[in-house]
Amino acid sequence: MLIVDDHPVVRDGLQGMFSTDERFEVLGVAGDGAEAVTIANSLHPDVILMDLRMPGTDGVAAIRELAKQSVPSRVLVLTTYDTDSDVLPAIEAGATGYLLKDAPKEDLFRAVLATAEGKAVLAPTVATRLMGQIREPAAEPLSQRELEVLALIARGCTNREAAKQLFISEATVKTHLLHTYAKLGVNDRAAAVATAYSRGYLNPDR
Repeated sequence: MLIVDDHPVVRDGLQGMFSTDERFEVLGVAGDGAEAVTIANSLHPDVILMDLRMPGTDGVAAIRELAKQSVPSRVLVLTTYDTDSDVLPAIEAGATGYLLKDAPKEDLFRAVLATAEGKAVLAPTVATRLMGQIREPAAEPLSQRELEVLALIARGCTNREAAKQLFISEATVKTHLLHTYAKLGVNDRAAAVATAYSRGYLNPDR
């Protein structure tokens, strides 16, 4: 395995911890993502234990580069952070697992072994976040034209009146409305307007 962390104390601590268990062999350590990619290309570790927030080339950039270069090593992220802005990019970049640094030693050992077998390993808080993303996917934003149509509808305009003001056909207005309904998860004009106000697409002061 390869240990990647910008803090020498953390690197040394992890290396010492894994060296006490014969199931693991630490092939090397790296202080940033760029060094990790270079070493991984040379040593081909089964697992790379990757920190995320590092100066220079961070963990996510390193994971992307490893995938780009088709390095077969699997990446287990080991970090302090479990925010969406950390978790999602790392998983999307190709990390096999995501664990937090407060994990007990045995959990970390099991996670590394599972990662070596290609099994996904996620800290409980990370799994919860990902499930939330699946259940409530990020809403697709409304286009400028859809916002314009919706604003006119909110003022009480009919499709025909909105079409006239925007210099487009009535059929085009209807198409924009249907797309807006789908994006907002609603079925009618009233619900679309109410939802648009609640999400900040429309300003009630205007």
